[in-house]
Amino acid sequence: MDDLLRQCADAYGVATEYVDQAGQQQYVEEETVRRVLTALDVDTSSSESLERALSERRLRDWRRTLPAVVVSRKARPAQVWVHVPHGTGVQVWVETDDGRTPCDQVDRWVDPQFVDGVQIGEATFQIPSDLPLGWHRLIAAHQGGESSTVLVVTPDRVDLPSSLAGKSGWGFASQVYSVRSRNSYGIGDIADLAAVAKWSGSLGADFLLVNPMHAASPQPPMAPSPYLPVTRRFANPIYIRPENIAEFASIPPRQRAAIQPQIDAGREASHTADLLERDPVWAVKRDVLEHVRAVPRSAERQAELTEFIAREGQGLADFALWCALVDTYGDPQGWSADIEDVTSDAVAAAREELDDLVDFHVWCQWILDEQFAAAQASAIESGMALGIVHDLAVGVHPEGSDAWALRAVLAGDIEVGAPPDMYNQVGQNWSQPPWRPDALAEAAYLPFRDMLRTILRHAGGIRVDHVLGLFRLWWIPKGAPANKGTYVRYDHEALLGILALEATLADAVVVGEDLGTLEPWVQEALTERGFLGTTVLWFESEPDGRPRDPAQWRELSLASVTVHDLPPSAGYLEGEHVRLRHELGLLTESFDHEWAEYERSREIWLSALIEAGLLTEPYTIDDVVVALHKFAAKSPAALFAVALVDAVGDKRAQNQPGTDQEYPNWRVPLCDSSGAPVLIEDLPTLELPIRIVDAIRGE
Repeated sequence: MDDLLRQCADAYGVATEYVDQAGQQQYVEEETVRRVLTALDVDTSSSESLERALSERRLRDWRRTLPAVVVSRKARPAQVWVHVPHGTGVQVWVETDDGRTPCDQVDRWVDPQFVDGVQIGEATFQIPSDLPLGWHRLIAAHQGGESSTVLVVTPDRVDLPSSLAGKSGWGFASQVYSVRSRNSYGIGDIADLAAVAKWSGSLGADFLLVNPMHAASPQPPMAPSPYLPVTRRFANPIYIRPENIAEFASIPPRQRAAIQPQIDAGREASHTADLLERDPVWAVKRDVLEHVRAVPRSAERQAELTEFIAREGQGLADFALWCALVDTYGDPQGWSADIEDVTSDAVAAAREELDDLVDFHVWCQWILDEQFAAAQASAIESGMALGIVHDLAVGVHPEGSDAWALRAVLAGDIEVGAPPDMYNQVGQNWSQPPWRPDALAEAAYLPFRDMLRTILRHAGGIRVDHVLGLFRLWWIPKGAPANKGTYVRYDHEALLGILALEATLADAVVVGEDLGTLEPWVQEALTERGFLGTTVLWFESEPDGRPRDPAQWRELSLASVTVHDLPPSAGYLEGEHVRLRHELGLLTESFDHEWAEYERSREIWLSALIEAGLLTEPYTIDDVVVALHKFAAKSPAALFAVALVDAVGDKRAQNQPGTDQEYPNWRVPLCDSSGAPVLIEDLPTLELPIRIVDAIRGE
């Protein structure tokens, strides 16, 4: 690779080489590096253009008085540079809600630079260490006027609640859409979420970890994947339970009679083991919700809606408008150019013309907010220490509302994924546009903050899927295979700090899914901030394949036997993960080789469980699943999650990484080992959940 191109890539945070999961050095192809740099607005067409790009990068900060944003840690020394014409005096202070705090200048010499014909000097100021946590303004006053920027004061770490001090908390992990009750419309909803929380709380659970409940398109086909949402900030109204809305009881009798057959048909669908179909469920719910919205609200309820709208601000307005545009014009791929730009006059006109549709989607988000609040309250009232732990997806749909409204901070012609790893041996492409590190910083990380605040408002914790993406993301040029990407670096100190701040303000814990290809220091950085990592039993092995002593597992982690990217434990023990990947053509080794490795691993695990006195012959699959949980629960992990699919004996995978239409990802309802549906009302009657809970509690 040309040395100038390599220098430019390094300056813009683009990797030209990396170490893969097997510890092997990999070198990135030149074409990949050029295409990724192009997505960052770097002209790579000639040596001269690369020289200009390097010069622009060097001068970027010298052309501004203050950084775009300053992220500091409370009670730690922090400094900020200020650029003004050389020899010019400058004063700096911080404005908080409590008033103004001056910043002292530091005696530090930096050689001035000529920038665009002007000699610019750099002064350094100390940021006061006793500032309150939060978002403040940093002001610099000089001869040319005043300049300001955002100052974020973040906590050193996020601590577990005092209720978990000295003990390991446990809870179930559930795919909400798959867990239904007799009153569901065919898809699990927030009322079902509250019911599962109440049931598990009665068993002593401290939390309920759920799948991302982010919004999908309001028009069919609704993407089944909770990890490919149109926005990560707002939720999917398919999860609303209409009967729990205050105005539902006031629907006129004739209208109620007209919609009741649809409701009854939806409830009937919850009793089958058929694959989940979201489109018919949403069609029924949307019709019912329109009837509920038409019911007049009390003055108090209207005031609550008004307050919600004000709190969520422009982000909510843009999301609701995008939904209204989709309702009116269909798939965004077919939109005219004048409405593709959120700042255009045509979009401004559409806000007025489509105001009723916009109001409907705003109202839905308000109802979701109310029902999430009720679910969290139910979880806490059941005795949980944390309550609901929400999941944050890696990114968003390339044609979704975030890709439309936040286009300025997302990279074009780039898709996010992962290099070949333990989940998929040919790499993964999740088809999601990534944050641009430079543009996100220029926006003072406000889109990131606003997303976190909305999700954490009614949560006891947040799980960050692929938390490694806060350090670096695997960028794949559009149209290239998944293994032809490269890593792009992010300011992890800023992102981790803001995540820690928002979690602290919400009194929530943070779990980072840190599996996959990572640099060793990444887990140390997560631990330093008090974030829990992820420990999965099947991946905790010694070099010779023997199970790693759970006493040696990480303490600051969420441990579990399995995760949603693997089959349930009963299926895994029968080789479902090998058979499925073979059928889908995802193996890089032969089937015979992979099957032999699976059988070898299975025998090692069974022998280890027997030697540990956790399993005796003869045994059933349920016995092995219980023993695996008892084995894993011996770890010092701060939190322990039991997959609800394991607790009911399910065998089918919820998701097969690296597939889209090849496997019915995210469409499998909760079933028992025979394939019969399990409803929430059935859970208290089952023996296996009690056996697993007793096992992890040492009873």
